[in-house]
Amino acid sequence: MARQRLAEFLAHIRFTIEYTDETSLGTLMNLRTAFVLASIAFATDLIAAAERPPTIHVLLWFDTEDYILPASDDAALKIADWLRNEGIPATFKIVGEKARTLEKRGRKDVIEALKKHEIGYHSNFHSVHPTPAMYLSALGWDEGVAEFDRREKSGFDDVKRIFGQTPSCYGQPGSSWGPQSYGALRKWGVPLYLDYGKHIGMDGKPMWYGGALNIYNHANTLRTNLEGEKELAKARDRFVEVHKQLLAEGGGLVSIYYHPCEFVHKQFWDGANFDKGANPPREKWKLPEAKSAEESKIAYDTFFAYIGFIKRFAEVKFITGKDAGELYKDKAIGREFGNTEIKAIAGLAAKGLNYHMGTDFALAPSEILKLLCDYEAPSANPGPKQSTYSIVATPFGPSAEPRAMAAFVETDRGQLSRTALDVSQYMEKHGRVPSTIWLGSAPVTPESFLAALVEVVRFRQFKEPDLPEKIALKPAKLLTEKYVAEENPKLWGWTIFPPGFSAPEMMKLAKRQAWTIKPAIMHGIVKE
Repeated sequence: MARQRLAEFLAHIRFTIEYTDETSLGTLMNLRTAFVLASIAFATDLIAAAERPPTIHVLLWFDTEDYILPASDDAALKIADWLRNEGIPATFKIVGEKARTLEKRGRKDVIEALKKHEIGYHSNFHSVHPTPAMYLSALGWDEGVAEFDRREKSGFDDVKRIFGQTPSCYGQPGSSWGPQSYGALRKWGVPLYLDYGKHIGMDGKPMWYGGALNIYNHANTLRTNLEGEKELAKARDRFVEVHKQLLAEGGGLVSIYYHPCEFVHKQFWDGANFDKGANPPREKWKLPEAKSAEESKIAYDTFFAYIGFIKRFAEVKFITGKDAGELYKDKAIGREFGNTEIKAIAGLAAKGLNYHMGTDFALAPSEILKLLCDYEAPSANPGPKQSTYSIVATPFGPSAEPRAMAAFVETDRGQLSRTALDVSQYMEKHGRVPSTIWLGSAPVTPESFLAALVEVVRFRQFKEPDLPEKIALKPAKLLTEKYVAEENPKLWGWTIFPPGFSAPEMMKLAKRQAWTIKPAIMHGIVKE
């Protein structure tokens, strides 16, 4: 981890110097001073990091969803109590109807046991149709955010009320993912998306998407089948491999998940009732086939042995969803960026419309657009520039496809500066990148505008007096789009979906949220 951070730091300094006017002595002197001061601070941090052994953070979470089979209540209780006795914190993502069912059944013992861990949210009714991806699939951004809020917020509120905790995270039922959920999660104050799926992913690492930390398409997502010693041996061997790999990297994250209900049944509760789009009335719901007492014992013993095995490693630290948020805290939010740094960011963006890596922070394309617009906007009016700029929250991506743009659009620098002011105000008002940006009467895509803005800010850095009057804009594309999956049947492999279900328009909307993508940077120690 220390080596990775050192490499990021040196790259940041190199690119900053590379894209700063070498004829500007004052700027170079400032950079050298900043470099020395930052080097001292960073070296001190690296020395401290080197003295600490690398840590493998294990995030253990449970989708707590089955509100049909009463035995699943006891399973959740047994697991929560065992973990508590072992001193192992876990995150229980709870379905709204599961929480209400525990309350109706008078299972205060289960509620109290789960409250001793961390509580997350796992949708309102889970598999009752339509599930989130289905009802979001035909909706745009605003309508989808509102519909997710309408259908899911009551369950979130019930989980919060019954367990006395604001859920720390959300994860979709099955593979029923949708980008509009991120808009609602921000309104609810949920900073973490915790689940597993293939809809988005950045090289198997934690990432930022939709303004939330995503531990989602994570390479080191582990578990063991709950079927005894043979499966346990495989899982142990796999953990040893991952343990060795992460130690070599200086530490990292392992994500492990289960469902309490799988300890007591042979078939998932929802597969017994909602398979392939079926949606019977509640009075016709069937209990799933239960495991025998011996089969359940094997399942528990396998799980307890697996987690106990992991616990024995000195480098392992079990964490919760909130801990993960602290571990990967977004240090770009609220950070003050000076004029020299803004110009350096523009220099990096000239290599491609991508995220930007700093010393201990990352910027998503939407954040870069906002910073550059704020920097350029004062050029539309007389007066000095600000000395610093900051991001309050990651702007969402565009809500719709942009208007058609000519292959080549020419504007003047005054219009570009006035438009930068307009775009900055739009993003402050709506919290997202405009779908179409207007250079007077000429519509352009936000990608093409950002590319042009990058060049203007860079030119101001090098040869501001010679900044050309006319500026050309051409179509451009975000490099971060590659981290959003193309529509394909494997995304919707959940048995609950009706045959042939697809969501191509929703995945196009998901790609528009690629404006919000950036890596999540691990910062070190989780506070006790």
